[in-house]
Amino acid sequence: MTTTLLTTAYKAADDKKALDIVVLNMEGVSVMADHFIICHANSERQVQAIAREVIDQATKEGFPIRRMEGFETGRWVLADLGDVVVHVFHKDERDHYNLEKLWGDAPKIDMANAL
Repeated sequence: MTTTLLTTAYKAADDKKALDIVVLNMEGVSVMADHFIICHANSERQVQAIAREVIDQATKEGFPIRRMEGFETGRWVLADLGDVVVHVFHKDERDHYNLEKLWGDAPKIDMANAL
């Protein structure tokens, strides 16, 4: 199930032109989720469009959405899909929070080769 959800969320972000998409394998690193998807956009509107597409595609595929935070401001949207948590940042916010460094012990997954 996680692989299908992960693929669905990744493709949705990619389809809306998310930039620098990074997928972290959080298994054994965090109890929050099995995977994090981290990406960014250059405007609040695009951040919202990416987050909306992730939610829409996950819902269409029958995956429950646990919660979504930050959509109104479009600076950092967190979409909790259960086993997968998607972080869609405005570029400035991504540089500031640097989740990839914070979770640096989590292995990266090359989704481009996995699709």
